[in-house]
Amino acid sequence: MTPVMTAVERQQERLYVSDLVADSDLTREDIELIFRLADHVKNAPPAYARALEGKQLALIFEKPSLRTRVTFEVGMTSMGGHAVYLDHAKPRLGERESIKDVARNLERWVDGIVARTFSHTSVAELAENASIPVINALTDLFHPCQALADYFTLREKFGSLEGFKLAFVGDGNNVCHSLMITGASLGAHILVATPPGFEPKSDFVKAAQKTALERGSTVRIVHDPIEAVDGAQAVYTDVWASMGQEHAAHLRAQVFAPYRVTEDLMARADSGGVFMHCLPAHRGQEVSDAVIDSPRSIVYDQAENRLHVQKALLLLLLGNETSSKARGAGRRAEEKNFCLVAQSS
Repeated sequence: MTPVMTAVERQQERLYVSDLVADSDLTREDIELIFRLADHVKNAPPAYARALEGKQLALIFEKPSLRTRVTFEVGMTSMGGHAVYLDHAKPRLGERESIKDVARNLERWVDGIVARTFSHTSVAELAENASIPVINALTDLFHPCQALADYFTLREKFGSLEGFKLAFVGDGNNVCHSLMITGASLGAHILVATPPGFEPKSDFVKAAQKTALERGSTVRIVHDPIEAVDGAQAVYTDVWASMGQEHAAHLRAQVFAPYRVTEDLMARADSGGVFMHCLPAHRGQEVSDAVIDSPRSIVYDQAENRLHVQKALLLLLLGNETSSKARGAGRRAEEKNFCLVAQSS
């Protein structure tokens, strides 16, 4: 059995930043630390049953959720803490009162904030104004918790991700951004196949490519799904129309039809390759039933590992009494400016 990481050991190893707003906030060392702790938590959950005793977590959700809400709530309560769900579907965050005022109030009552919003700037503004840790649980630009769980799952199944080949087929969306940035940090080769005009944001592609070059890997954008999937060890897809894009779903269904992950497309992947999806899936659209229900599919392993990875994040961000948001303030300001530029491009 994996030995338990003690509280003393956790205090000796801490994340470079005090918030997780974007994937680029995390160094490679941060990611490896999260993975090590997630492995400990997964293998010995009773040892952490009181690790966050007395801690309170606010969950701000503008979008519906199954995996994100359940895993954060269960993760918090299973470690002795408590989670408060704040439904911001109507009105959205910042409409009833300023985000600054929301942050300044919550920091007086709770120990951390998890936010799932449409606009990335909403989460960035929460982090800028709150003196407690803020975790991005999905925005229009990034889904860092998902990417961390995905690569943790791949590491469990394949070992080192140095030189690993992952193909993403579909829309260059928030999940795609996170997979590129985190994958590049881990030294994985990322190939993204999208229809022309639906590529991931160029600033994020360039940033991921720069990191990949330093790690000896590559990040490439192509338009041919066969080219991307050829020899891939993991084939990843997501919905063609994300939440908030429902009005364009019919048009997108026509544009993305050649990018459906079928048995024929999976046959082009490595013989030991796996299929991945962040869920929820629109079966028969971006993926066929035969693929998502096949032995090669690891979608439920990904979903399970959301719990363990997020528990590790909560332990590192909420469980460290000596953490200071000042350590990450400079990097957060740079990331905010970077994201604002990308959002307007």
